[in-house]
Amino acid sequence: TMPASNSEVSMAPVPPVGEGPEVSVADVVVWVRVCPLDRLLPGRGAAARLGDDQVALFRVRDAAGGDTVFAVGDRDPFSGAHVLSRGIVGDAGGVPKVVSPLYKQAFDLRTGVCLDDLAVSVPTYPATVGDDGWVTVGVRP
Repeated sequence: TMPASNSEVSMAPVPPVGEGPEVSVADVVVWVRVCPLDRLLPGRGAAARLGDDQVALFRVRDAAGGDTVFAVGDRDPFSGAHVLSRGIVGDAGGVPKVVSPLYKQAFDLRTGVCLDDLAVSVPTYPATVGDDGWVTVGVRP
């Protein structure tokens, strides 16, 4: 687990009232710097506690050798345990997925939807890698 205590927090920009699209409270995201990208091993998960959220981070390599970082809730909805960060990372017909280590359900890393039961999902979080090489995850305040 990576500590959030060393994280830097910044608010996403919100346009002034009357300018730009309407912004609701649900649209406000706090961006948290989590770790340098090189701390995430390709094809493996890592857990991070971000405020009240426990997030599973995954660094996935594409065919061209580039990296995409995905962030989903770490709690397996079938067992209730925070274990998705310890799951097996793979691909299902072009869909990046993680398979829970407990009951083996697979979750789409892009949407959080369970590939074995489409009525079940885990939360997803926006994740970026900055020019400085740090992974940043967006969470609701």
